[in-house]
Amino acid sequence: MTWQSIGECLDAAAVRHGAQPLLRYAGQTRSVAEVSRQTVQVALLLRALGVGIGDRVALMVPNGFEFPVIWLALARLGAVIVPLNAGYQDDDLSYTLNDADAHWLAIDGDALPRWERVRERVPAIRQPLIVAGAGAAPFWQLVADSPTQGSFPDLAPDTLLNIQYTSGTTGFPKGCMLSHAYWLGIGAVAADVFGLQPGDVDLTAQPFSYMDPQWNLIACLRSGATLAILPRFSPSTFWQAVGDEGATVVYLIGSMPLFLLQQPEQPARERGHRLRLVLCSGIHPQYHAEFERRWGVPWREAYGMTETGVDLVMPVAADALVGSGAMGWPIATKQARVVDASGADVADGVPGELLVRGQPMMLGYWNNPAASAAALRDGWFHTGDLVVRDAHGCYTWRARLSDTIRRAGENIAAAEVERVLLTHPAVRDAAVVAVPDALRGQEVKAYLVLRPGWAPDPEAILDLVRARLARFKVPRYVAFVADLPRTASERVEKHRLVRDQPDLRRGSYDASERIWR
Repeated sequence: MTWQSIGECLDAAAVRHGAQPLLRYAGQTRSVAEVSRQTVQVALLLRALGVGIGDRVALMVPNGFEFPVIWLALARLGAVIVPLNAGYQDDDLSYTLNDADAHWLAIDGDALPRWERVRERVPAIRQPLIVAGAGAAPFWQLVADSPTQGSFPDLAPDTLLNIQYTSGTTGFPKGCMLSHAYWLGIGAVAADVFGLQPGDVDLTAQPFSYMDPQWNLIACLRSGATLAILPRFSPSTFWQAVGDEGATVVYLIGSMPLFLLQQPEQPARERGHRLRLVLCSGIHPQYHAEFERRWGVPWREAYGMTETGVDLVMPVAADALVGSGAMGWPIATKQARVVDASGADVADGVPGELLVRGQPMMLGYWNNPAASAAALRDGWFHTGDLVVRDAHGCYTWRARLSDTIRRAGENIAAAEVERVLLTHPAVRDAAVVAVPDALRGQEVKAYLVLRPGWAPDPEAILDLVRARLARFKVPRYVAFVADLPRTASERVEKHRLVRDQPDLRRGSYDASERIWR
């Protein structure tokens, strides 16, 4: 079924599946009808406060009911959400709020000290709304007192709904403009791949500020399934939660499977579940068969990006490709190509950059037409991923082409970390690179050139980064060098820093172990 907006989808779901549980968190459940009704109340309250079509509302809350309810309420209004990672510190918080030109901030009460530190840097934000944690009761009392019925604008499918920030190849994170059609499209694909229907339970452990729980929510809305929300991903309690929630499908990312594999094997718990499918991005080929053996369920690859939603999926029936590293075939609404540096198509079996087009797809990068034009050329999105296509049209990932570090499922722009490092008075120059890591995929390493008179003190420098960036962006490894290799145009040649080094950890300070290697 085709809807024009998320609001239409929600209204239709309330009619078709009103009594079905939609959200479950911390032992509490809310039906489709209850969520629909509360989103009307939240939308009417926000409109009374002055939020209208196109207004940007930043939302920084931990997992719970608050994010999905407020997101759906903003969708009804035609407003725009700016999801903020709950781990953001001063620099990434103030940068994102200013870049999105957000005028509203809905926040967890426990995060107010961070807001107080940056409020003078973000003059456009009015008094923040406390919608979660300590101090949230007055907001939700106003919601409870709001009408349960109201009229909302008719929205076109390409109406902007999210400015979803993701790290790019250079500079600070860029805001991907994601429309109602984007979310409806990716939700439809997910519902189809998962085979969702009433009675299914889709478990999500990622923060709601990521795109994954959001598309899982739309998939459940479309199908009448339930979205069970965990506070966070915990390897030691994950399989207990899978069993307790009665999960039938789950989507995992990054190094989550490897963290699970490191746990002591408990066959009764790890196989005492209802799961019929695990979708995962970046399945380690050497462990794929072990994942299926240990947990007794098929694991299938899905490839996509914030910019493109979902592009490739491995069919559930493709047992013969387990452990091959293959990502799958394009979904029905996407096309894919593999090209060389000149943009010419390469033959099957030859590595090249993956290009995709079709729907879902972002509208572009917020307030950044140059970056949009560079990424979207002639209708094709340039992913920055090196892949190989085989004779059957199946794609396998090889490497990342850009200056982005992928750590435990998080994208980190090297330039963003470098800019913060350079604000420390001891640092004259900085270059950030990726270090291969068996558990997290990649770790962050900083090469630093000190100013004269300063002694190497990695913890003092890292404390500055910890105070200003999210924890996952903080370098694990630090190396001090006399200078950085540069081109004639003064660009740092990072490949010269890392080439001919079999182990990039050697000679570095390891902040995790607090030792020099």
